[in-house]
Amino acid sequence: MLELIDLNRLPILLLVFVRLLSFFIVIPLFSYRTIPMPFRIGFSFFLALILFQTIDTSILALDHTYIFLVVKEALVGLLIGLIAFIIVSALQVAGGFVDFQMGFAIANVVDPQTGAQSPLTGQYFYMIALLFLLAVDGHHLIIDGIFTSYEFVPIDAYLPLQEESIAEFIIQSFNYMFIIAFQMAIPIVGTLFLVDIALGIIARTVPQLNVFVVGLPLKIFVSFMAILIFLALFMTAVENLFGTMLQTMRQLLRIFGGA
Repeated sequence: MLELIDLNRLPILLLVFVRLLSFFIVIPLFSYRTIPMPFRIGFSFFLALILFQTIDTSILALDHTYIFLVVKEALVGLLIGLIAFIIVSALQVAGGFVDFQMGFAIANVVDPQTGAQSPLTGQYFYMIALLFLLAVDGHHLIIDGIFTSYEFVPIDAYLPLQEESIAEFIIQSFNYMFIIAFQMAIPIVGTLFLVDIALGIIARTVPQLNVFVVGLPLKIFVSFMAILIFLALFMTAVENLFGTMLQTMRQLLRIFGGA
């Protein structure tokens, strides 16, 4: 308890709190607007109280370099959370691919969690993935990731000036996110492509049949059946997705640590 009220260690506590708070502002699941900001601030503060007791560092003074450490901590938390958010966005992109083939591309809904428009199927995939994340205690792994960040980026260290490597890594993460989204959507998109081929053959052989009237309900029905059939495969893809998210966060921390 004496260390908790030691005023000389307050600068360390503030640095830990800034990194945790900036991390929980952008990380998936914790960044939703349905989670009140006072809760996020309080949760970050109590985690900071626990974490800063384990940090072995010299007493930091409030000199002219302290403000740069605060900015560094905020950047580390924001970038780690942002790279995780980019990878998880593959679910929304995969749903967008499916909706475009289903004919639901113009029927976007407003996500109450983020306030942004999202595809119907993408929102369905996203909710299933988050429930799966909670079911396997993935949120504990996310919290453990920010705790592990101090092994790569100590609290009294500055980020290496490697803007090119950081930018290249973020671009690669964007590319990999689209690859994951395509892999998740290709079973359903491929099935709908075969339906389009069948409808094209019917349109040529039976000109009296209006394929535009028959095609849309048929594609919606086939899409729902394909989602039901490939749901087990989708859960495996979600598991790999969250594994990729944690691995990407660790790789970014290695870059921050100069490795």
